[in-house]
Amino acid sequence: MIKYKLKCNDCEITFDSWFASSAEFEKLKKKNFLVCHICNSIKIDKTLMAPSVRNNKEIKNDLHLDKFENVKKTIKSYQKFIKDNFKFVGENFAYEARSIHYNQKKNSKGIYGSASKKDLKELKEEGIDTQLIPWVEDKDN
Repeated sequence: MIKYKLKCNDCEITFDSWFASSAEFEKLKKKNFLVCHICNSIKIDKTLMAPSVRNNKEIKNDLHLDKFENVKKTIKSYQKFIKDNFKFVGENFAYEARSIHYNQKKNSKGIYGSASKKDLKELKEEGIDTQLIPWVEDKDN
């Protein structure tokens, strides 16, 4: 299928029409089957038109956007799981992690919060297992 912008040479109106092929347009024009819907003239010609072509960069950007949205959706599902199953300790993460690690009697569910790179390095050196998880703020309000 091909779309052409057509122009009536009598009333000068322009309109779009679809054809099976370029050859099909020529065949219909030769048989005078192309008629202006305003003045019924058969003096119809193709005009210049810019094709709607997407470049590879736009297609790649759309694919990257889809991948980004999928990753964001996955991260948000992890966040929901963490919020539902772990205790939020905020900036006290390093302190709470040490408290749980060194106090074997303390029965606590997992925790999450924020810590500096320095704190995370020190926790690792002490043998306290921590994980960095990307966090996406919900700004869809």
